[in-house]
Order: sequence, then C-alpha cells, then structure tokens
Amino acid sequence: MNPSDLHPPQPPPGAPADAPGRAPTRTETDSFGPIEVPAQALWGAQTQRSLHFFAIGEQRMPMAVVHALAQVKRAAAEVNGALGLLHADKATAIASAAARVAAGEFDAEFPLSVWQTGSGTQTHMNVNEVLAHLASLALGGSLDGPQREHPNDDVNLGQSSNDVFPAAMHVAAALACGPLLQSLGALRLALRRKAAEFADMVKVGRTHLQDATPVTLGQEFGGYDAQLALAEAAIRHSLTAVHALAIGGTAVGTGLNTHAQFGARVAQVLAARLGLPFRVAPNLFAAMAGHEALVGLHGALRMLAIALNKLANDIRLMGSGPRAGLGELRLPGNEPGSSIMPGKVNPTQVEALTMVCAQVMGHDVAIGIAAGQGQFELNVYKPLIVLDVLDSVRLLGDAMHGFAAHCVSGIEADTARMGQMLARSLMPVTALSPHIGYDRAAAIAKHAHRHGTSLREAALASGEVSAADFDRWVQPSTMTGPGAG
Repeated sequence: MNPSDLHPPQPPPGAPADAPGRAPTRTETDSFGPIEVPAQALWGAQTQRSLHFFAIGEQRMPMAVVHALAQVKRAAAEVNGALGLLHADKATAIASAAARVAAGEFDAEFPLSVWQTGSGTQTHMNVNEVLAHLASLALGGSLDGPQREHPNDDVNLGQSSNDVFPAAMHVAAALACGPLLQSLGALRLALRRKAAEFADMVKVGRTHLQDATPVTLGQEFGGYDAQLALAEAAIRHSLTAVHALAIGGTAVGTGLNTHAQFGARVAQVLAARLGLPFRVAPNLFAAMAGHEALVGLHGALRMLAIALNKLANDIRLMGSGPRAGLGELRLPGNEPGSSIMPGKVNPTQVEALTMVCAQVMGHDVAIGIAAGQGQFELNVYKPLIVLDVLDSVRLLGDAMHGFAAHCVSGIEADTARMGQMLARSLMPVTALSPHIGYDRAAAIAKHAHRHGTSLREAALASGEVSAADFDRWVQPSTMTGPGAG
C-alpha cells in the first residue's frame, strides 16, 4: 500500500475527484519507486513520503527557513549557470522559480513537519521538488508529464542537504534579526525618553526588595536602557559568526561534486542581494558538524530575555496596586482585567513579555542540548535548532514592539505617591553616617522603625543631631549621586 492511500489528500476547492471520496492524483517516482501525489501539488515523491512518515505534531518547518532555502537555491542556480555547469535556460527557470518561492508565493506547497530528519533533508527536497516543477512548467512542461528540470541533478547541482540547510539556517536567522533589532531600538528609545521625563523625580531606592537610599525614577529607567544596550551589543557581535555559511561543503565538508568557486560565489550573490555580509565559513567541517554560531546568537537572545524580564518585573512592581501596592507608576489600561471584578486593570503587556522571556530561556536549554549532539561530520538536530532560534527572535521582537508601544510609552509617574513613601523611608539615615558614625545612625533608624516615628523625629530625640544639621545633611534630592550627603 502506498503511504498516500493511508492519508488520501483532499482535492483543492472545486476540483473533480477521480472517484467518489477520493481526490485526483498523479504518479511521481523517486529512487524508492512510484507514489501517488495530489494532482495539483507542486511537490514530488520525497515530499509525499515525508508527509506520511513524519506526521508529528502541528509545527511546520518555519516559512523563514523555506524562503531562505529558496534564496540559496536562486543564488546556486545563477552561479551554476555563470560557471557553465547548468544550461542558461535551466538556470534562469530555476532562479525565477526560487525568487517566487522566496517571496512567499507558494507557501502552501511546503507542508512538512519540522520534526523530520536531523539534517533537514525532507524540507530541502520539498524545496528542490517544488522548484523543479515550477521551472519545468516555465519551460513548457506539465505536472503529469516528463520533468524538464530534475530536483537532484539540476536544482541541487553541486549541493547537499548537509551544506545547504545549515546555510539556510544562518540566512533565515540573520534576516530575522533585522526586525528584532528594530524593535529593540524602539524599546530603548522609549526607555530613554522616560528616563529624561523622570530625571528629577526622587523616590525610594530598593535592594533585596527593602528600602534603600534614594534614586531618581529617571536613573532606574536609564539603567534599563543600559542593560538592553549590553544585550544589543551581544546580538550584533554574534551575527558576525552567523554570516558565515556552510555552502560549498556538500556532504561532509570536503566540497565533493561541486565547483571550487561555487560556495564563495553563492555567498557573494546572497550578500549582494540580501544586503548582509554573508561569506563562506572559514572551516566547512566545523560549519556543518557544529552550530556554535547559532548557540552564540541565542545566548545573546537569552541575555536580552533576562534583561527584559528584570525590567518588566520592576515596572510590574512599581505599578502594583493601585491602592494596596507600591503605586509609583500608573501603567496604561489597555483592556478590562477581570471577568468578575469590575474596573480591574492588569499589567498585561508585562505578563506577555515575561512569558516570552521564559519561553526564550527554555529554548536556550533545548538549543544547547541539540547543538551538543553533532557526531563526526554532521549535527543532526538542525530543524530543532533553527525552529527555536527563529521562534525566540520572532517572539522577542513582537513582544518588545508591543511593550514599547502599549506600556512604556504610556507610563506615568505618581509623584505624590513617591513623595509619601520617600518621606516615610528610613534609609536616608545613611546621610548621617559620615557625621555621627554608622552605629549611632543605625540606632536612630531602629528607634524610628520601632516607635513608628519619622526619621527626623527619631534623630532629634536621640540628641545626636540638631534640627539644623538634620535638615542640612538629610536631603534626598542631593543623595542621588556620588559624594552626596
């Protein structure tokens, strides 16, 4: 029984069936023999077999990978044509088909699960088959007749899944980081604007979730921006390794069955077309057997997630209440927060962002495990690695965009509330230490806390400090920089 008999494809809308309850098919053949394929599908035998043997979950290979594979195939066809290895008509037809696939025109023709062979061969052949059929049609062929372009001999000329798929992984990841960095830049700008707006607003500082010496709200927001700046620098640095491609290594890194100039010229074409500094990896064996470049990129994404998680939770805490929490910030109310409590508003953008951060940190664990599974000349966890890298990039980019637009930009400071808490804080007592010593200052703070009095009242009651000295020494607005007090 053919695999397609077990899961017969459904006909496209309005298409006649060959028999009641059965969609029309055509026969495709590969090295395993004939198999029935949906009549109008652009894929071939290997894709059809994969649909049966890898019916795992609902996650498809990301379209970003498919589009990147098409970009590599387009460049490969152009280079093979220029080198005289592929007839000009064939090269042009393949390159044209690949351009259309890369533009997303045929996304429905790539139905395979991401959970497939660890080299990504099934998706690679899915792309090869679709491009071969599209190119054949362009050259006057038909889906149910002899193919004028062969998926292996023509589309895959001088290539292997083992070098093309990791090259596409890098192309997809590098392209995806463009929007991510734009979202990160927008969030950093929103934080800097708030830092400037809040520059003179003095509030209680906190360490260990306990009251500490005063800071300005602007200093806190400036710190958040600086944390994100470190993560941004790490991402940009990691992309240098991602721009190195495995193309030209073919099966094991030796470049067997390809032209000596093929890899370098494909990388040059990709760099010119996509506007990124792609190049051939300096060691093709390492580029195919390991994925340290993507591990490094995702490590930087994890760093970004950690910084985002911290600042988001700070904003959540400062916005808690509004009457029974800290209440220093008023967060934008974007939607009702409860199905039962009228008027409740929740920090929903914070919650979405922190969930994304948790997911990214989890992805980092999976990627680390997967990247450590390269045996000899090939890592065979490639689909998992690229799935999680791309998912992290997309989630972080989207979440940062929403957080900047729907939370940070609309944050307001409750200066009255900050002033009330600052007036009740005991930690400005630190300003007394240089004048009366640590132990005497500590005794004043403990007395104020024990008796529920203000710090000033406790200081005057101690007899250690005069009213004039206290007012001169303990000024929270002067305690937010070096040498203050």
